[in-house]
Amino acid sequence: MNRRHFLLSSLGASLALPSMSSLQAKGAVQAAKGAGMGARRFVAIGNLLGYQTKSLFPTTAGRNYEKTALLEPVWDIRDKMTVLRGLDHGVKGGHFAVHSFLSGVLHSEAQNRPDGNVTIDQYLADAVGFETRFPSLTVGSEGGIHGGCQIAWTKSGVRVPPVTNPAELFEKLFISDSPERQTRRAQENKVQASILDSVLEEANRLSKKVNQEDKAKLDEYLTSVRDVEKRLELRQRWTNQPKPKAPFDKPANRNAVEDIPLLYELIALALQTDSTRIATLEIGGDFMPQHLGIKKDWHGLSHHGNDPEAIANLIMLEKYQIEHFGKFVARLAKMNDGERTLLDSTTVMFGSGMGDGNSHKNSDLPILLAGGGYKHGEFRQVPNQGIHKVPLCNLFVDIAQKMGVETGSFGNSTGRFA
Repeated sequence: MNRRHFLLSSLGASLALPSMSSLQAKGAVQAAKGAGMGARRFVAIGNLLGYQTKSLFPTTAGRNYEKTALLEPVWDIRDKMTVLRGLDHGVKGGHFAVHSFLSGVLHSEAQNRPDGNVTIDQYLADAVGFETRFPSLTVGSEGGIHGGCQIAWTKSGVRVPPVTNPAELFEKLFISDSPERQTRRAQENKVQASILDSVLEEANRLSKKVNQEDKAKLDEYLTSVRDVEKRLELRQRWTNQPKPKAPFDKPANRNAVEDIPLLYELIALALQTDSTRIATLEIGGDFMPQHLGIKKDWHGLSHHGNDPEAIANLIMLEKYQIEHFGKFVARLAKMNDGERTLLDSTTVMFGSGMGDGNSHKNSDLPILLAGGGYKHGEFRQVPNQGIHKVPLCNLFVDIAQKMGVETGSFGNSTGRFA
């Protein structure tokens, strides 16, 4: 069989018919399923190198927990959030396992899993789908240690590339295409729809000729095609629809440290205007402490070896990150969403896939949970060992169910977080 290859470049998907051994085809072609689509309101924020957990976690459980150094910036909003300790994924790998933060699965171990190492944001997007202009927003960087943003992954093991700066995110949310560009895009949509029709026609023809083993391959391939169909349908729906009016002028990009407040504000506006209902933000390796007056680089500081000065500098930069998370939560609490606030409608999770940057441990992850209709105001420590261990993925199951996605499992979950 001569394999046909269709490249839908503007949709970011390569659709190639898979190899069919029963038709004597040689080699294998992997079809990209593309990014996830759509979601109820959920925001996840993660950083690359973790937090000083000794300065974050209280020692007193319940509502009367004490203020710690890293909780000081969010102390005024503690009634709107929960501090969680003991949650992790049971994975190892240090820097090379941080990408499992929202999936619970190492990329290297995802190949034989039905959902691969899909992250909870993209999983929800796939399940709920297509209700907003942007099914999901992934915000981060393409620089620094280990390269680009690693926080969001699709079912097919594809890293979701991030929007990298405030100017780019602003344009995505508020700058509409010119009439000429809208016309070209409509023409592109028509051509790509025709290509998809041809792909489906050939796949259906082949389904009558292949054996049972190859039928399973073809079914998987058709799932990929349907994902692209949904993405094309979404783009067609919004081609001629104007974007919301910008509340301020296009911002200038500065640096990964000073841009954080503006990125949070733009994510809040994206939620408020219903441009998207799901977003992730990763504070990556290009976060330069020099912009906070700290001379050493973040990665070097994370390997502090218990040096008091290095730890003090880390606490300073981590407090900065936590401070702006707190301001984001407070901002959502002031935005109306019908009879509720936007925070009531939005589950916000803040943390890292690194529990201890100095020892490269991926256990005992720092997790702050806000909004989403949860009962807040507590410090909760859950079992982290033995048969009663509670995986972080149990929380993801609970988040999914609260958003109307009826699933009993996700990643390495053992049940629903309660």
